Amino acid sequence: MLHPHPDGTLATLAALDAAAECTVRAGLLLPWANVAVETELPRLGLRHTVFHHARLVPASRTTAIDASFWHGLREASAQALDSLSHVPLDAVMLACTSAGFTDGPPLPGGAYTAFDALRQALTEAAAARIVLITPYPAPVTEAEAAAFAEAGVEVLAHASLGLAEGYPEVTPDQILALAGQLPQEAAGAAEAVVLSCTGWHTLPVITELEHRFGKPVLSSNLAMALLATRARAGVCS
Repeated sequence: MLHPHPDGTLATLAALDAAAECTVRAGLLLPWANVAVETELPRLGLRHTVFHHARLVPASRTTAIDASFWHGLREASAQALDSLSHVPLDAVMLACTSAGFTDGPPLPGGAYTAFDALRQALTEAAAARIVLITPYPAPVTEAEAAAFAEAGVEVLAHASLGLAEGYPEVTPDQILALAGQLPQEAAGAAEAVVLSCTGWHTLPVITELEHRFGKPVLSSNLAMALLATRARAGVCS
């Protein structure tokens, strides 16, 4: 296991990628209105991981997060995965965080969610206490905090924008301001900062927040990339 890099989470990802001896192909089942995943993952500069995308259209044809949206994504996953059936995939992820801690139809066998990727990344970083930042409505953020607690991760504090949709329009300054709302004591005691949601652009603020808080910062998109790079351990052996 590669321990977290002292220079931050992006450096950890780069080191994992540099150590690779083969290429891994990850299938991403992508909510139909999400543009952030396809924007951010290429900017990570991975040389040995290829992401193949299939778009998920919920039956409700909505974009705002609610039960019909989450259930619709899960129901559409099997057909979307079938569209990738001729691609040799080493990992499959539903590129939605909130669909991972809400209920709904089961996912295709072996598929992870972005929430699973966050939990795995926190385990790898040995971070059991976090502060949580999201764009979600408060009840959704509170549901995520409860899901983390059930998984053995204590959420010391959380802050959210209260948005049901429109995540791609959230600016880096808004994210930084939101992080500033976290109680200082909780932020100091946390072992990591989590920026939940694949739909907002968090890559521009990760390094700045790591410098501000002096601890690892994990976004949903970064966690999915880490999960994919770590899948090499079984693929390349």
